[in-house]
Amino acid sequence: MREEHEYIELVALTRAGDDEAYGELYERTVTDVYRTVRFLINHVSDTEDLVQDIYIQAYRSLDRYDAERAFRPWLMGITMRQVKNYRRRRLTQFRFNQRIEKSDTGMEIDFSVDLISKLAHQPLLEQVRRLPYKLQQVVTLHYLNEYTQEEIAWILDIPLGTVKSRIHAALTKLRQKKSMIYSFENRKGGGLA
Repeated sequence: MREEHEYIELVALTRAGDDEAYGELYERTVTDVYRTVRFLINHVSDTEDLVQDIYIQAYRSLDRYDAERAFRPWLMGITMRQVKNYRRRRLTQFRFNQRIEKSDTGMEIDFSVDLISKLAHQPLLEQVRRLPYKLQQVVTLHYLNEYTQEEIAWILDIPLGTVKSRIHAALTKLRQKKSMIYSFENRKGGGLA
């Protein structure tokens, strides 16, 4: 609770024009933000730029910050919105590139064999990265950043029940993938002893 009070004091100082206070907020929170962004976007080259964008957006939004709420979940809410925007831009760019490739070659490339092969040999974090984005979000916030389900609901602006069902769905999918990998390895003769 003391740490949260310190965040609120730093926000007040920043609003009053103290740039060093914002630097202190940055230093105290950047590790969690960076780790979350790095995990969710999976593109090292874009991570630092996106983290910078998050802190610029947070600075611009400080006037709307409600000191009655916890600061870290508020900042993580900005982080999730910026990641969502980034992913939307990347998807649009990907679709555009796919249309160009299809028009150039006249055929689609099937990556399903490579995907199945990769799924069978990657560690748990790779399995999480392959979950639908909405499930990745809750798993990352809950297990990587240790936010409560209530904080996740506030960060993502969704009902608590939705958070709970997404966590359950993610864990179910991960268990299914683990079971699928185990049975695949057993069929190949490389079962676990």
